[in-house]
Amino acid sequence: MTEEQDRAEILRNYRAQLQAMVDGDTAALGELLTEDFSLTHMTGYFQPKQEWLAEMRSGQFQYHDAQEKDTSIALEGSTARLVGRIITDATVYGARAKWRLQLSMDFTRRNGTWLASRSEATTW
Repeated sequence: MTEEQDRAEILRNYRAQLQAMVDGDTAALGELLTEDFSLTHMTGYFQPKQEWLAEMRSGQFQYHDAQEKDTSIALEGSTARLVGRIITDATVYGARAKWRLQLSMDFTRRNGTWLASRSEATTW
């Protein structure tokens, strides 16, 4: 796989994650993430994959929109770092708001497929 193909696949994964979040499709989202994936929220709360997906399924996290604003990808062998800026409209624990989030995501290539292994959300 060429570097250009790797970048395209990572970007496809990232965009599919955003769409799955808006669609509330936790099954599709789960397939895009490693089993040991974790999300660190803008509050600093560290959340394992299964807990985050369960909170989405229960309605604690509802994503209404995620507008992609900017992305960059740095590749290093079978790992990569994507930094994406989005504006997200979400209801979190009953409170709806729009946030300007920067997602710093680590990706790893497993069995020829790029999967997200970690994400950290901050504001910008």
